Amino acid sequence: GRPGGDPLGGRGLLELAVASGVAAWATWAFLLAPGFRRVPLRLQVPYQPSGHQQVANALALLRGRSGKTVDLGSGDGRLVVEAYKQGLSPAVGYELNPWLLCLANYRAWKAGYHGKVSFLKKDLWKVNLADCYNVIVFLAPSVKPPLAAKLLAELPDEARVVAGRFPFPSWTPSSTLGQGLEQVWAYDMKEVRRAAQSSAEG
Repeated sequence: GRPGGDPLGGRGLLELAVASGVAAWATWAFLLAPGFRRVPLRLQVPYQPSGHQQVANALALLRGRSGKTVDLGSGDGRLVVEAYKQGLSPAVGYELNPWLLCLANYRAWKAGYHGKVSFLKKDLWKVNLADCYNVIVFLAPSVKPPLAAKLLAELPDEARVVAGRFPFPSWTPSSTLGQGLEQVWAYDMKEVRRAAQSSAEG
């Protein structure tokens, strides 16, 4: 209702609906769509910010590790910033959306890490991951099978992959943490390759 208790009339409801629709379209057109235009439809992943507990769980599974850490589809950069806080360096995020890259760089600047973490406008499918030892993946289930093949082909045996929201369907996790939407899964590449080899031989 309006101030004073007057109910919101039919015209007011229509105006509210139109305004909401315009706001949703503007968010898509200016914040989300730019990162999708160069990516095949089946490999597109909508932006969905990670929750505080999701971030904490993901970083807990990387505690005590070292080496280059990357977030594939880094969005607003919060996972990369937290990884650097934890001592993981270099910490790099790959993201195609220019607006999200600006937000990520602002987040890094606000945390005092400007120039210490990197956010690169690169297609994660075209980046060589051979020098990465910690890989964070908060992506949709549809991209997990092709991404699993890429990670198997490129990552060193010592690498660990941490997946949030959805696990890799064909891999057995080394460890997991959290429940429901906060659950994350860790995969050690040496174990993943050993299991794949045993399956092939079987």
